[in-house]
Amino acid sequence: MRNVLIVGIGAGNPEHMTVQAINALNKAGVLFIPTKGDAKVQLADIRRDIVSRYVSNPNSRVVEFAVPVRQVADRSYQRSVDDWHAAIASAYERLLIEELDESQTGAFLVWGDPMLYDSTIRIIERVRALATVAFDYSVIPGITSIQALAASHRIPLNLVGKSVEITTGRLLSQSFPQKSETAVVMLDGEQAFMKIDDPEAQIYWGAYLGTEQEIIISGRLADVKDEILQTRTAVRAQHGWIMDIYLLQKGVDFEE
Repeated sequence: MRNVLIVGIGAGNPEHMTVQAINALNKAGVLFIPTKGDAKVQLADIRRDIVSRYVSNPNSRVVEFAVPVRQVADRSYQRSVDDWHAAIASAYERLLIEELDESQTGAFLVWGDPMLYDSTIRIIERVRALATVAFDYSVIPGITSIQALAASHRIPLNLVGKSVEITTGRLLSQSFPQKSETAVVMLDGEQAFMKIDDPEAQIYWGAYLGTEQEIIISGRLADVKDEILQTRTAVRAQHGWIMDIYLLQKGVDFEE
């Protein structure tokens, strides 16, 4: 039976690779690298660099494939994501049938950690449900952008004895600061932090974490949010894409 490895490769620094992840890539006969157009060529280049650095299996080969683009016009968010995942599942199905022999192992190199705000596992399950190709799969964890953010800012993620909420920009207003004293915000295309009006809120923001282009800004939200917005706009225009994440906190840390 075919075997699929879903391998977390970290937040952008090739040195985020774990020994487990490197060993997994070397077990694979086929390494699948997604491409997302010219604007995001760096994302594919980092994957290529990882393969070049760490894969020593002489029998492995790289297969690059174009990722379908999500269509958002005249659709709800849930519907557009579901249709998008269905299109990617079709692409994965074709890859497994056409590129992977029945006894081979293939590996998908997944940004960050496959278990956190990534849909590769869901999509692989959709392919299994189609029942057109038999395979089993395993998941190898990776360094997350949350870990990279906290490390770059040299901060603990949580306040002592307090919980941490991981959410999206679309849902931020429902949680911080009225429900959560610490919120990690991912997938924020709306810059929801601009709508938070709390004089005690602190923000730790980062973009392109782990890469040579990494930028971090921190401080009292009211003091630095305009700087973050301007910086984000400028670097997105410069690079053609952006991956950013931030941590919002309200409250006093103390030692137990």
